[in-house]
Amino acid sequence: MTHKISKKIVGYKVLTQEDKAAAEQTAVETKQQALERMHENVERPEVLVGSTYKIKTPQSEHALYITINDIILNQGTEHEERRPYEIFINSKNMEHFQWVLALTRVISAVFRKGGDAIFLVEELKAVFDPRGGYFKKGGVFMPSLVAEIGHAIEAHLKHIGMIKPEAMTDHQKKLLDEKRREFEALHGASEGQAFPEKAVLCNKCSTKAMVMMDGCMTCLNCGESKCG
Repeated sequence: MTHKISKKIVGYKVLTQEDKAAAEQTAVETKQQALERMHENVERPEVLVGSTYKIKTPQSEHALYITINDIILNQGTEHEERRPYEIFINSKNMEHFQWVLALTRVISAVFRKGGDAIFLVEELKAVFDPRGGYFKKGGVFMPSLVAEIGHAIEAHLKHIGMIKPEAMTDHQKKLLDEKRREFEALHGASEGQAFPEKAVLCNKCSTKAMVMMDGCMTCLNCGESKCG
């Protein structure tokens, strides 16, 4: 492309490949800095989108309802992303009111700080009730009510794309189905249960789905195997 020079040349510089790469990197960084990011000073919009999750435990006759509201950053652009902004937990059971209120305020503050809030999930799921946990429908063990709140937050972060679920391959699913059929052929089919009645708790996914097959403990839910 030809350019006509209409002014006197007072200086010049030959651009190298390194100069071009540095200029492109600077342009990318400038564009990234212009993007709207999550931080504690982000103004709360009038309307937020969110989801509500119901938790029903055998420890209480009243359910807990966990509502997580999200803020949409860079809306309408290719960099649009949905990030959690606040959490509310409601229940008719007032027994846990103080610590539930404190927990929601702390979690909401962490959400608004920005950055990677995924660590909250593992911290909450690791809380054990000294009185003992309980099994949910499907054989999933919950060590505490706090842990189940952590599972609800994890489900939400997967829903909005902050956590990428580890999906099993078709080959793995087929292999687990075969192992389950073999186990039930030997020990009888499981009636109305997600996994065989004789299955034990899997330490990886906290589900009663670990069975002994071919001399090896294998989880029919997540594929965890003691034999590698």
